[in-house]
Parts: sequence; C-alpha cells; structure tokens
Amino acid sequence: MSKNQNPLAEPAAARTRRANLRLTYVIGSLDRILRRRMTEALAPLGLTLAQFTALSVLETRGQASNAQLAERSFITPQSANEVMNAMASRGWVSREPDPTHGRIVLLQLTDQGRAVLRECEQAVRAIERQMMEGIELETAGAVQNHLETFVRNLRG
Repeated sequence: MSKNQNPLAEPAAARTRRANLRLTYVIGSLDRILRRRMTEALAPLGLTLAQFTALSVLETRGQASNAQLAERSFITPQSANEVMNAMASRGWVSREPDPTHGRIVLLQLTDQGRAVLRECEQAVRAIERQMMEGIELETAGAVQNHLETFVRNLRG
C-alpha cells in the first residue's frame, strides 16, 4: 500500500493479516523486553531468569520431574538439569526418588528456595506494575485471558 492510499480502502482480509502480523511482532517485542528487564532485576539477587522460572514452576506444581520442569520452564532437559544442580547446591530445591518410578527424581522447593522466590517476586512485580501503568485491572485481566488463549491455541 502506498503512503497516499486510504488504509480503509484496503480489503478487510489484508487489514486483518497486517493487524495479526503486528500483534505477533508486539508480543515478540514484549517478550524480549520482559526477558531483558527481568534478567537485570534478578541478577543482583544472584538468580538467572531460568532459575526464577524454575522456582516459580516448582512452587505452583509442588513437585516436578526434571522433564516436567524443563517443559514448563521453556528450557531443554539438559538446561533444566544444570539449573537444578545449581539450585540444589544452594539449598533452594531438594531431590527425592519418585515412589512410583525408580528412575525419576522429584524436585521440590525448600523453605530457603521459597524465601528466595519471595524476594524475586518483589523485583518482578515492580516490572509488572510499570508495564501495566495506566491500564484498568479489568482490561489487564482480559489481556491476560486472551494471551492464555493464544498459548493454548498454539500448544494445540
């Protein structure tokens, strides 16, 4: 479309395609900004973004295997193993054999891990407050619902 054309004269299907492309671009841009800002906020606390995500997943699930943790933390099983080794050595997670499967080890947050997670959540909440500045709670809830739908749709 040239600069002088009326965007409303463009066919509806083309406008929809352009809007969808912009939406994916905006979501991707938001993801990159959030990753950078969260990484910066967590660094002074001695955590990586992968560690924070893993701690959050373990708190939500209670227990998880390395494979489950990797899937829910958006990292490879090998990376999850490295993250867990580092966190176990710091006393943030415990490992115990799965009573129903001899080869699976279940990971769980320790009290120390929960305390570290509380600190991290404060830093992340500050970023979230800034991101949501000027947005009504109801609107933010609707956006979150839509994003969760996008995730479900793409997971298939």
